[in-house]
Amino acid sequence: MMTRRFLLLAGVVFSALSEMRFARPVLAAEHFEIDKTPAEWRKILAEPRYAVLREEDTERPFSSPLNNEKRKGIFHCAGCDLAAYSSETKFDSGTGWPSFWQSLTDAVRFREDTTFGMRRTEVHCRRCGGHFGHVFDDGPAPTHKRHCINGLALMFAPDKPA
Repeated sequence: MMTRRFLLLAGVVFSALSEMRFARPVLAAEHFEIDKTPAEWRKILAEPRYAVLREEDTERPFSSPLNNEKRKGIFHCAGCDLAAYSSETKFDSGTGWPSFWQSLTDAVRFREDTTFGMRRTEVHCRRCGGHFGHVFDDGPAPTHKRHCINGLALMFAPDKPA
């Protein structure tokens, strides 16, 4: 017979487990053009960027200055400087993270993410394997995709004035 105590304990255990993030190496079985050890990445990335790019962490929503970036230019991987997204494909999704309806050609790779009991598609830099965020099927035309990207995973380079 289930008691209130059992249900309460089960709820506490479930809550604790759902908050845990089991860090796994980014695309550990793959090799990339830029291949560094965790120690080498830690030397070149500040801790918040390391956590996002190398440990697949997520920054707090509405915390990135890139949410409000409206200039024309290119968003690059903060780990290896690969051009990844154009400002032409950026849109305000209202989610609190920079969002794009398409990446640049051959800039990203995808893999299935089943953490937290969900099924999502992760987005990674194709050159260094850095974790950018996730892609969803609720974006605008023409792709109807929403690349929901951590601002810490990117750097912005504005177009040069003509």
